[in-house]
Amino acid sequence: MTTTTTTSADRTGARVLDHPDRSAIRLEDVLHALADPMRLRIVRRLAAAEGELSCTVIELPVSKSTCTHHYRVLREHGVISQIYRGTAKMNVLRRADLDELFPGLIERVLKAAELQDERLDAGADRT
Repeated sequence: MTTTTTTSADRTGARVLDHPDRSAIRLEDVLHALADPMRLRIVRRLAAAEGELSCTVIELPVSKSTCTHHYRVLREHGVISQIYRGTAKMNVLRRADLDELFPGLIERVLKAAELQDERLDAGADRT
C-alpha cells in the first residue's frame, strides 16, 4: 500500500492527519501493520486504554524517529486514529471500524499475543 502522508489544517487552524476511510481499509494492510512487534505493542496498549493516549505514554525501546514510523504505519493502514491536541499527538485504536470490517480479528490478535507472552514467560522460567 503506497500512501502519502499529508497534514492539513481544519477551519480552526488545527493540524489534521490523513486517515483512510473505513471502506478503504484492507485486511492485508491491517495484518501487515499488526505483524511488527513494536506496532503490536502499541495496539495492545491502546486496546487496554480507556481513551486516547499520547505517543509519549507508550514506551518503546526504539528511537523517536522509529516510533514515528510505527505510528504512521498503524494510522495509514487504518488501525489507529491520530489527532493533535495542542502539541500532543493523541492515538486511539479504530476498534469500531476494525470490528465492523473484520469481526473478531482484533480481539483474537490481542488474545493470541497474550497467550504468546504467557508461553514465552513459562519457557523462560524453565531455563
